[in-house]
Amino acid sequence: MKTIRNLFLLIVLLISCHQYGDSQSINSIQINRLEDTHKFNNSIFGKNSYVFEPTMDMLAIQTLLDTIYNQQSGKKSEFTKNRVALFFKPGTYHLDVKTGYYMQVYGLGESPDDVVIIGAVRSKSTQKSGNVLSNFWRSAENLAEVPTIDSAVVWGVSQAAPLRRIHVRGDLQLHDHGYASGGFMADCRIDGTVFSGQQQQWFSRNTEWSHWVGGAWNMMFMGVTNSPEGIWPKRPFTVIKETPFVREKPYLIFNRNGYSLRIPAAQQNTIGTSWNKASKDAKTISLKEFYLANAETDNSGTINAALQRGKNILFTPGIYSMDKSLKVSRPGTIIAGIGMATLQSTHGNAILEISDVDNVTVYGLIIDAGKIHSETLLRVGDNKSGIDHSKNPTFIYDVYFRVGGPMEGSASSCMIVNSHNVFIDNSWLWRADHGNGVGWELNKGANGLIVNGDHVTAYGLFIEHFQEYQTLWNGNHGKVYFYQSEMPYDTPTVEAWSHDGIHGYASYKVSDKVTSHEAWGVGVYCVFHHAPVQVDDAIETPVTLEQNIHHTVTFWLSGNKESSIQHIINQKGEMVNASNKKATLN
Repeated sequence: MKTIRNLFLLIVLLISCHQYGDSQSINSIQINRLEDTHKFNNSIFGKNSYVFEPTMDMLAIQTLLDTIYNQQSGKKSEFTKNRVALFFKPGTYHLDVKTGYYMQVYGLGESPDDVVIIGAVRSKSTQKSGNVLSNFWRSAENLAEVPTIDSAVVWGVSQAAPLRRIHVRGDLQLHDHGYASGGFMADCRIDGTVFSGQQQQWFSRNTEWSHWVGGAWNMMFMGVTNSPEGIWPKRPFTVIKETPFVREKPYLIFNRNGYSLRIPAAQQNTIGTSWNKASKDAKTISLKEFYLANAETDNSGTINAALQRGKNILFTPGIYSMDKSLKVSRPGTIIAGIGMATLQSTHGNAILEISDVDNVTVYGLIIDAGKIHSETLLRVGDNKSGIDHSKNPTFIYDVYFRVGGPMEGSASSCMIVNSHNVFIDNSWLWRADHGNGVGWELNKGANGLIVNGDHVTAYGLFIEHFQEYQTLWNGNHGKVYFYQSEMPYDTPTVEAWSHDGIHGYASYKVSDKVTSHEAWGVGVYCVFHHAPVQVDDAIETPVTLEQNIHHTVTFWLSGNKESSIQHIINQKGEMVNASNKKATLN
């Protein structure tokens, strides 16, 4: 009877809340009235975060999860202002955790197997077509799943929706029943089979599974056990046996000492997951060393003051209006976000400016351009950076950029990397093709990523719709493992997208001065809605580096029937157009 009474009271409270929207959040519900000794959102992470324990009433948790999901799913929620973090303390839960926009699901154990969800943590389509082409901005991390809702865990997503440190005790499906447009998975174990289905491209790093089934355009496996067999281009598979160097993304844990952040040790030449191997070099940092930012009370001034005091920063869920850039000058600084914390430029400023120092870590943020034009949104290193950081590199994980979409925005570039020895692990840089403030003269953005530093590495780089080069690489010894890019949809005329006698802009540009560069699994796609654009090349490099660009694919998706990509790289490779939609090179 207590369970029924508690559930009834929770439903009444939820209904009385009226809305979980911009003006009011269901965080205002006083869950402690449920005769439970715990509150769902009474934690150090603020009112937009919910912390669950296995002793709590599962029906009450499920009702809350369903209510949140209903407000965070569907087209109407793609640019909502709500941000949500769901935390599960160690233990076993019987739940169906449906994941929508701006929802992040975290286990708080030291191992993924410390938090077990019997049921599902899943992302599915809200469309009749079953497409998940816009299932963005969500994630699941550091937990185990036993699928009982569907025959497999369904993680139907596209960009900015990673799986990390997940143990699926069964099968995993990377689509729903329609199209999907690319994704990222790292440090995961799937006991059964992974079904890629209509997933167009996917990057898996340091992951284990029994089998992989399917493949469309560009699927990369790096440091993965039981990768599928096949020879490019007959099969769309790129297999790199080992990951040469990586430090897995930090993760929050909860134990008798409270909350802390675990930072895995860097590893070389790795295969499979990190968490089944004991590492004495992992570092644990108390959250007392962090300034916990709150979107309602903090701004650029208060956060910069905390940085000057030597604090790391943890952005709790919310949208932060930033009128000045955050200055990171201390080696070892950590800038982290939970619940898809979003930082928006308001005065044409960059959001983050990182000095040329060792071992900075940035993760878990959405960074938005504002209406006043910015030169860039994130800068790593000074213009004349020259220090060798190979012993203590900087890592950037799951950082996403938007120029337009939630609002009108403009930036010359999203990220400029001047420092040497920087690692980018899953990033989506997006000039919006839909949403608010979208148009050739509205959300202006020349480049997504500009790399000037040497020895910069990207694992999973997604860049779309910028008005010049999507990626401009000026540094030496760069490496890119998996690249997914769409050229701009909204080019108004052929003349508007030409330069120096060249038709269009290559998506992937390695500048003429570069002498060492390598990339694997490079996919470039086009949709030109308006003009009969003829792009000369998808990729441009110095001629001496052509052989270092491995497994390339171009695809004509749709658009003006006379548009095309003429060549894949440096006037080599077949044309793609309305009659020949796909081309590949080794």
